[in-house]
Amino acid sequence: MNGIYILLTILLYFGMLLLVARLTGRHSDNDAFFRGNRRSPWYIVSFGMIGASLSGVTFVSVPGMVRGIDMTYMQTCFGFFIGYLIIAHVLLPLYYRLNLTSIYTYLGDRIGKHAYKTGASFFLLSKIIGAAARLYLVCLILQHYVFDAFHIPFAATVIGIVLLIWLYTRRSGIRTIVWTDSLQTLCLLLALGLILYEVSGQLNLDFPGLVHAIRENEHSRIFVFDDWHSKQNFFKQFFSGIFIVIVMTGLDQDMMQKNLTCRNLQEAQKNMYCYGFSFIPLNFLFLSLGILLLALASHMHLDLPATSDDILPMFAAQGYLGQPVLILFAIGMIAAAFSNSDSALTAMTTSVCIDFLHTDTDDEETARRKRNKVHLCLSALLAFFICLVEQLHSQSVLDAIYIIASYTYGPLLGMFAFGLFTRRSTCDRAVPFIAVLSPVICYAIDAWTMKETGYKFGYELLMLNGTLTFAGLWIMSIKTNKKDGNN
Repeated sequence: MNGIYILLTILLYFGMLLLVARLTGRHSDNDAFFRGNRRSPWYIVSFGMIGASLSGVTFVSVPGMVRGIDMTYMQTCFGFFIGYLIIAHVLLPLYYRLNLTSIYTYLGDRIGKHAYKTGASFFLLSKIIGAAARLYLVCLILQHYVFDAFHIPFAATVIGIVLLIWLYTRRSGIRTIVWTDSLQTLCLLLALGLILYEVSGQLNLDFPGLVHAIRENEHSRIFVFDDWHSKQNFFKQFFSGIFIVIVMTGLDQDMMQKNLTCRNLQEAQKNMYCYGFSFIPLNFLFLSLGILLLALASHMHLDLPATSDDILPMFAAQGYLGQPVLILFAIGMIAAAFSNSDSALTAMTTSVCIDFLHTDTDDEETARRKRNKVHLCLSALLAFFICLVEQLHSQSVLDAIYIIASYTYGPLLGMFAFGLFTRRSTCDRAVPFIAVLSPVICYAIDAWTMKETGYKFGYELLMLNGTLTFAGLWIMSIKTNKKDGNN
């Protein structure tokens, strides 16, 4: 019966998304699809980006993290805020000054054609893997608690979910997503707030009691300063958080595309301040929920699942918190998943069309036909990658996403840093080889360090990867400038 409730909730919610898409999709063109005609109110963009950043993975993984690493994830979140400030004052002025649709166009202007194509390629690889991992978790939960009862295979569940996303994004792209993301963020936050309320009620805690229970819990530790070998060391987490945000937001077509729908630079910066500041308290609430769920499990004498990502779904989907929470959980999961996946799909479509097919030089009708074909093909590819991720499932999907990002976003970090902070020319033809070689060397260093010293790299792999790419470009620039007689 619980599965029926979840299924009906999904269908009702999807109907609301289609309505919003229909209202925003009137008189749409390619500029509306790619840049929202640059008419989006900054506060709507900011509110919608919260849901896109949190995703279904955050909704499930962050509460579950508490069992293994306490509340130390907050150290990374503090770094996030600094990263958002850097984006607002370094990258956004650049993107608006150049009037970019695809941010990777900058690499072409600054370094060369091969750098441009390499940057766009690494974005597409990073985004398809990240979007697949995020949506996979939601598909898996729905499969377990809903569709298994109807003997529907996992692949069919995946195709169905991706098809729903394709249906409401295919016409107006980013213009629709700015508004649907806002609706989805609202649903996610309402779900989080009401689940917290229900859990505290089950524990018979008022607000002061809630604060005391969280503060005194053995898993309430936030800061780790004394263990340099730990992945949770403050300095590792904090600086990793800064660079994670720079690459996964500032150098990511998906997130920047929304910023570029704002009317001007000042409004885009306001959006980034508001969005960045909200991330800290929201993640604290998710972690607090994790502590309360562990306390509730102990109170109810429940055995927790082996995988941390399954803790919240177990409570919600199996009815321990009542039918209202079941419905709210379904809404929160779908809202978070759709908010992230729809924008990822639109951003990838934009990148392929602008960076590889150059539809910005085509007439309106030709560009529209190409865009529709690309959008459909990428939807199919997303479904394929979700099924692939199923074979690689780890204990924490969020942790897996950040580790993957360390390898795939690192070359982007190095290329943009070289372009922004040097005035040197480099060998454009060598850029693809440097971008591929850097993650390989990174992996080898990680393996060797672990074997010889016992030190295991965490998210700081991203900084190492970016540094190696930057160093490679710098070395090639010495040769290039000497050859040209500039040195």
